[in-house]
Amino acid sequence: MQPKVILIMTDTQRKDMIGYYNNNNQSFTPNLDNLAQESLAFERAYTCQPVCGPARSALFTGTYPHTNGMFANCMSLNSLTKNIGERLMSEGIHTAYIGKWHLDGGDYFGDGKCPLGWDPDYWFDMRNYLDKLNEAERLKSRRYQTIFEEELSESFTFAHQCSNKAIDFVKKHQEEAYFLTVSYDEPHHPFLAPRSFFEQFNNCEFPKSPNMEIEIADFPEHVQLWSKSSNGHGDPIVEQLGQLGLMACNSFVDYEIGRVLAAIKENAEDAIIIYTSDHGDSLGSHRIQSKGPAMYDEITNIPLFIKDPRLQSQGKFINALASHIDLVPTILELFDLERPKCIEGKSLVPILKDIDCEVNEDIFIEFTRYEIDHDGFGGFQPIRCIVRNGYKLVINLLTTDELYHLDSDPYEIKNLILDEKYQPIRDKMHDRLIEWMNETRDPFRGYYWQRRVWRTDHQEVTWDFTGMTRQRYIEKDEVSQLDYATGLPITAFVRPK
Repeated sequence: MQPKVILIMTDTQRKDMIGYYNNNNQSFTPNLDNLAQESLAFERAYTCQPVCGPARSALFTGTYPHTNGMFANCMSLNSLTKNIGERLMSEGIHTAYIGKWHLDGGDYFGDGKCPLGWDPDYWFDMRNYLDKLNEAERLKSRRYQTIFEEELSESFTFAHQCSNKAIDFVKKHQEEAYFLTVSYDEPHHPFLAPRSFFEQFNNCEFPKSPNMEIEIADFPEHVQLWSKSSNGHGDPIVEQLGQLGLMACNSFVDYEIGRVLAAIKENAEDAIIIYTSDHGDSLGSHRIQSKGPAMYDEITNIPLFIKDPRLQSQGKFINALASHIDLVPTILELFDLERPKCIEGKSLVPILKDIDCEVNEDIFIEFTRYEIDHDGFGGFQPIRCIVRNGYKLVINLLTTDELYHLDSDPYEIKNLILDEKYQPIRDKMHDRLIEWMNETRDPFRGYYWQRRVWRTDHQEVTWDFTGMTRQRYIEKDEVSQLDYATGLPITAFVRPK
């Protein structure tokens, strides 16, 4: 019998914003904490790119942003990429998506049109929400100041309306298998929530981490420029209000998730629940704000819980490496469906069955550009990253590379990239990173990723580079590709050319 699988996700929610991860007695996320106690909670789960759209492209397709074509905001998935809804719907599984999508290539709010793979009766993106409002209400919905100017009802918010539709879905579809996504924009700016959620933080001091007051002169140039931009506004009150807004909205979205979890318990108690967030927020760590072209854990190490009532092991932390790229193959296996060759992640189901199992020896994160519609956020900042054996290697193609030992330096303060003591580890990780770029047909690959100032044994640079071709795997319902040199169907997808 096929299961019910429900994916709940938030936007811009750091792992340490969840009380369960902090062992925090004064938690402001009681509903997520309760869910975690019934789940397996991954400690070392990572986004594929710390920007909304690209992160979601990997999460919902099982392919990296550089593969699916959505390597920046304001871009759409290429026409050959299928989302998880399409794959499940083609197998007769009811699929519904409620909330922020951010994969149609339009503006932040989306185009309001249900994409292939999802039930149009439940489709509700941010454009649909705005279309229900008049002009004055739209402006109110986008201004953080609204919560200080008037009492805001929870029913006005996007989060509440998403929860209502999700609750309606689980009540009406108790007798069938399904895949439901509930995607909140909260706690992302503009931090709209009823005033009571702000008042609980009036006397709270936001925790300071060791990497918030560091000297950044030795950090990559683009991080230094980012820091100047982050601190250039100069008003500590504005910064404090931003932290207050994020934490208040974090508490509010937990409340809304609690409403959905209560409906699930009543109407779909056997459902498998997956919870995550697209990325985090720097909040002053490394003296930068928001998210973007960096690989620091504050923005890349995301919360991930999986609750499967069929399994005995619950309420435990998992130290195995995991990635958003693994969620599509995980969901496919939960529905006992075959994993297509084009999927680039691995199923986490073996870990659910054996918490000591590891499916990933390493995971990868990338960055190419924040948005294509304007030139903020550093513009073009190509970055590729590998996390392996407690280390993180970051190739900042246009600036300085970074290597951190996460076990001894969890705040990523000491850059070890030029430390000869770590050369064997660094070079092995570098080789694996280049191999991954080749395996995944990264369109930005080239000799410059190998020829780093600290890599004295890199291969000789030639125009032909590796001389390999890597064709995309053909799915069963696609026309086979033909080889340029022969006109015959391609049988070897990776070969010299």
